[in-house]
Amino acid sequence: MDLEGFVRRSMRKGVLDEDIRKNLAERILDIKDIEPSYADELAGAVIEEAKITSGLEGDLFTYEPAGVSMGEFGVGSRGYGDFYAHRKIAHVIGHTSADVGVDQMDDGGVVKAGDQYVITTVDGMHSRLSDFPFLAGFHAARATLRDVYVMGASPVGLISDVHIADDGDVAKLFDYTAGITAVSDALGVPLIAGSTLRIGGDMVIGERMTGCVGVVGVASHVTARSATVPGDVLLMTEGSGGGTICTAALYSGNSEVAYETINLHFLKACDRLIHSDVFPHIHSMTDVTNGGLRGDVHEIADTAKCTVVVDDEPLRGLIAPKVLAMLDKLGIDYLGVSLDALLVIAPPEYADEIIRVVGEAGVRMERIGYVREGEGVARLVKDGVEDAFTPKFREAPYTPIKKVVDSKVRDFEEMRKGIDRAADAAKAKKERVLKWLV
Repeated sequence: MDLEGFVRRSMRKGVLDEDIRKNLAERILDIKDIEPSYADELAGAVIEEAKITSGLEGDLFTYEPAGVSMGEFGVGSRGYGDFYAHRKIAHVIGHTSADVGVDQMDDGGVVKAGDQYVITTVDGMHSRLSDFPFLAGFHAARATLRDVYVMGASPVGLISDVHIADDGDVAKLFDYTAGITAVSDALGVPLIAGSTLRIGGDMVIGERMTGCVGVVGVASHVTARSATVPGDVLLMTEGSGGGTICTAALYSGNSEVAYETINLHFLKACDRLIHSDVFPHIHSMTDVTNGGLRGDVHEIADTAKCTVVVDDEPLRGLIAPKVLAMLDKLGIDYLGVSLDALLVIAPPEYADEIIRVVGEAGVRMERIGYVREGEGVARLVKDGVEDAFTPKFREAPYTPIKKVVDSKVRDFEEMRKGIDRAADAAKAKKERVLKWLV
């Protein structure tokens, strides 16, 4: 619970201070096992701090509100609302000297250092794995390593950041770290730095945990999405899912399926490819995560400015049987959910060799589509009929609460205007502050 947020909302509604204090103290006691007098003191201190910092003006203390909440716009939910928000982040950042920058919407960023490329990526833990810290750390580490591998890089070091709310057990720190280092140790990529904080310091109570894992890698050949060209073919490995599938399993009463996600198949397949003779001929690689194939293929087509065609026929056979059975049982769209499969885009003459090399790592791979000239769109061929292949507003709802949230969506164009206005204002503020600094 955000104590400061509670107070500020109450103040905006015109609630009297004594009533805010009483209501907040009651909510604190719902969560914390403390004396009522101490809860009252905490409530009073929160009100005092909220009042002191209210009404400040100027660039350093205010921002242009979008009038749209993160949840309403689907930020983090891996659909077209999320993709749009990320493109506006790139708008705020602007053009940089990066070889692969955020504007390309790729899996990682790339800069040149001497005769090598340095690749960095970061992945947040799945928010619903807060009560399962080992799984949270394991899947965050595996996800960030996937992202650096698919950029063509060999990982050299991991970093970790974890935030736990005030009432969370310190043991979560250790279990989360154990999950990260289970992956780290298995691959020989050391965890070398990190940060540990409380969520919101004293202002957020409860046990919620969040965090991320980042990685630095080096490469001599970068497999960015922008390298995709007409004539290429799409190859995809089998996938058994990661944090998303694990979460779907846990919150649907199918916890045994979570065990299907505990493997390093993807990472071993990538490592084998990177160290093979066929690797320099690969144009692009990505992991099937962001809103599933619907999201990733859409982003690839948009970045590469060509049409990407996916054949539905082989896809079901590339999903781990127990995972597919769960998705079917729960009515979850397997095209719109993260499968954690490896997607490789390369000239057709190298397809068989790529499939053979990946097979050496014990991972099956098949052709699932091709690239042709076009306007930066994705297409799906199902039962012989080609149609549009687009992401939804959010990824396929895979937990009970996501099904409820997915049923209520504001008008996108109305929200987009507020998002654009806020992003433009943030960029303009950056330019103003830069004038102070240079």
